[in-house]
Amino acid sequence: MTATMNADTGRQRTLTALFLAVAMAATVGSALGFQYLGGYIPCHLCLEQRTPYYVGVPLMVLAVIASMLHAPAWLTRGLLGVGGLLMLYGLYLGVYHSGVEWAWWAGPTDCTAGAGPVDTGGKGVLDALDKFVPPSCDKAALRILGLSLAGWNAIASLVLAAIAFRGAFTRD
Repeated sequence: MTATMNADTGRQRTLTALFLAVAMAATVGSALGFQYLGGYIPCHLCLEQRTPYYVGVPLMVLAVIASMLHAPAWLTRGLLGVGGLLMLYGLYLGVYHSGVEWAWWAGPTDCTAGAGPVDTGGKGVLDALDKFVPPSCDKAALRILGLSLAGWNAIASLVLAAIAFRGAFTRD
């Protein structure tokens, strides 16, 4: 009976890690889609919010592999726990950025200048790259159902953190 329960829990952790890897990849992939397909240029804080996903996706793939290879449960649980911590950091970044957009608090000083047209001054595009100014962090480029992409990231991070912690702290 215990072997069956451990197998079910191990399978559950594998599925949890797999779900998290796919969900994290889809979340950051949609941000990249808005950037490259939709033409929304990300600000400094937008780019920073992607970091937990860039670290989390390979980490969750590693958790899937560890679970499938029947590595000790503490390893998979630890990787899921770290994934949960990464998503808590993503939640913090999303809430912070949303607060900056709603003018609840000031944003970073390097994120206040708005993007304008780049004057090449008769030079080539490569010379103008050094003068590119990203968009301001305090202006939401897009709102969906009243929330900016930073707000949606906060919600996604919260849900993913809860799933990761549930997978990490479920008893054998």
